Amino acid sequence: MTALPVIRKARCVQGRTLLLRDACEADAPFIHTLRSDPVRARHLSAVPPQVQAQADWLRRYAGSQGQAYFVIADGQNGAPLGTVRLYDARGTAFCWGSWLLLPGLPARCGIESALMVYHYALWLGFDSAWFEVRQENASVWRFHENFGARRTGAANGHYQYELPPAALQAALQKYRRYLPDGIRVLEPVHDLTMKGESAAQ
Repeated sequence: MTALPVIRKARCVQGRTLLLRDACEADAPFIHTLRSDPVRARHLSAVPPQVQAQADWLRRYAGSQGQAYFVIADGQNGAPLGTVRLYDARGTAFCWGSWLLLPGLPARCGIESALMVYHYALWLGFDSAWFEVRQENASVWRFHENFGARRTGAANGHYQYELPPAALQAALQKYRRYLPDGIRVLEPVHDLTMKGESAAQ
């Protein structure tokens, strides 16, 4: 019997113009500022006013398993641009969220970062995705629907979505020009189950 895939952290995931790097305590001020933005805060769980609370969460995250929380950064200069998280695996499907980007970034940043999430999930062995989006966050759920996500329900002010295997593969092909060479995963040195560098197309 084939073992089910597991969400694991990676030191860095390189894309075309962006990279995803494992979030750490030093990222607390940036993440807190990003999450405290009045526009974005409407669609998030309550954000504590103290940066230390974010640092404490990141410290707990560092010792956790079954999730990967990334800072989205510029591939050239490493400047932080946003965040994204993979978590809550269900069989061969994974959930993702905490997807935030600085205002004013070109649309390609949103598309490329989403493609990188899907490529990384495939690299881990997942074949599909599920997630929830607040009903009032129309720009995000429309984005997911354009990617082929299918709305499966609504509850507590959220829409539920799934992206089946065929739809995920179709999305990767549809938006291939934004990430033509796939990703390169730089693995964490402390994880003995993952060694070296691997490319995912």
